[in-house]
Amino acid sequence: MCMCIKGRLPNSLLHSDRDPIPDVPAIYFVMPTEENIDRICQDLRNQLYESYYLNFISAVSRSKLEDIASAALAANAVNQVTKVFDQYLNFITLEDDMFILCNQNKEHISYHAINKPDIMDTDMDGIMDTIVDSLFCFFVTLGAVPIIRCPRGNAAEMVAVKLDKKLRENLRDARNSLFTGDTMGTGQFSFQRPLFVLADRNLDLATPLHHTWTYQALIHDVLDFHLNRVSVEESQGSEASPAGARPKKKNKKSYDLTGADKFWQKHKGSPFPEVAEAVQEELDTYRAQEDEVKRLKSIMGLEGEDDGAISMLSDNTAKLTSAVSSLPELLEKKRLIDLHTNVATAVLDHIKSRKLDVYFEYEEKLMSKSTLDKSLLDIISDPDAGTAEDKMRLFLIYYITSQQPPSEADLEQYKKALVDTGCDLSSLNYIKQWKAFTKMAATPASYGSSGVKPMGLFSRVMNTGSQFVMEGVKNLVLKQHNLPVTRILDNLMEMKSNPETDDYRYFDPKMLRGKYQNLVDYTKARQGKRVLYGCSELFNAAQFMKQLSQLGQK
Repeated sequence: MCMCIKGRLPNSLLHSDRDPIPDVPAIYFVMPTEENIDRICQDLRNQLYESYYLNFISAVSRSKLEDIASAALAANAVNQVTKVFDQYLNFITLEDDMFILCNQNKEHISYHAINKPDIMDTDMDGIMDTIVDSLFCFFVTLGAVPIIRCPRGNAAEMVAVKLDKKLRENLRDARNSLFTGDTMGTGQFSFQRPLFVLADRNLDLATPLHHTWTYQALIHDVLDFHLNRVSVEESQGSEASPAGARPKKKNKKSYDLTGADKFWQKHKGSPFPEVAEAVQEELDTYRAQEDEVKRLKSIMGLEGEDDGAISMLSDNTAKLTSAVSSLPELLEKKRLIDLHTNVATAVLDHIKSRKLDVYFEYEEKLMSKSTLDKSLLDIISDPDAGTAEDKMRLFLIYYITSQQPPSEADLEQYKKALVDTGCDLSSLNYIKQWKAFTKMAATPASYGSSGVKPMGLFSRVMNTGSQFVMEGVKNLVLKQHNLPVTRILDNLMEMKSNPETDDYRYFDPKMLRGKYQNLVDYTKARQGKRVLYGCSELFNAAQFMKQLSQLGQK
């Protein structure tokens, strides 16, 4: 939580020690927690600033507003509290079509927090309220009241019921409703309203554990990637340290991967071999453009001349002038090429050292029930194939996707091999309990047909002068197939009758009653589709494994 003081100081933390600056206004941007409200009241009593602009990330309750009013009155600072805003920004947008609910204290609404066996009803209620508050903020910002669909009998249904109630209560107060300017269409039968599908993580536990093959997913899996910023260790070159000297520390460098990066926007969902080739193509193009500028300068005898002199040449030098004027664009292109060269090289190091291509292909076959060309035990026992965590992830996927669990004798053999490689079996203990429960409650998730097509090995460097030595790495081409959540979304958007979704609950906060309504006309009238993906927390496989292990600890 932070605040800024207009015109004088940069952003500062609310709970840091601050000296009075009585001649400037201050802007607060905070969550309306008890701790933060108490500190605001303390600032009022200490007369720290000339005036106060209070911006709350989510709606502040009446009781907390009264606490602020009481403090302002006691400090004779009522007139100094200039504005109080509910900003409804309790979520984080990572991309145009993707958001998460929580960054700080995300363990409070994590998979582990929701599924731990000793959770109290009051704690669960608090978790659901936190999630609903963030989702309500999201839809206020979106400016639209959704139609809500969810499965029955799990946390998703609890969230749906509470969110429907919160939206209804706001719509009921027409004068103060936050949706009166519904930007996606007005009226309860508007054809532009979004469909909001709530899914429980237990629907599909295999996908978060699955080794990946696309650029963005690999970065999230194997590198330090958080809130669109990736950190990689810089290469120190091939120079060896002098005998007896301490090894050089590797420096970490951070890069922001955002929508402004055209290469990232185009290739973040591409298979890694395609990305490596694209980076090399961009580098070759840049070098050709750079060489052209040097050639033109050489022809004109302008080596060492400044750009001002070049631009004053006659019309015969227009070509050179155009080339030089594109230098800023070339420099930005070079910056992005260097960025993705460094990031892709770091990813490739993990692929080669851990044989991630082998894991990805094998797991795809497990999930699609395809024929296996190697025994699972061989991969687990191979000391050169991945880390202990890689092996544990592979076995958990096998266990989750198997129609029948292995026999006790086979399971003991697998467990011994896993322990011998350094695996912690706590996550397996939880998955066994989860599997036994889901077997009684529902059929296992289906992952469709095989989603990968092997194209052989990269036998050498991709092309002459390439930055990426892909020798020994499998050239795997992805085939389109739908994961469980994607399939459920398709069923609901297209109004398909399917056992997976026929029993899903329906909520329309704009309706006087919550009964199911016919959406055939709505479906026909829709001109296009746009899917926004949101989650309570964004974790990689290692973080998810940690939560599973916590749940499986005895």
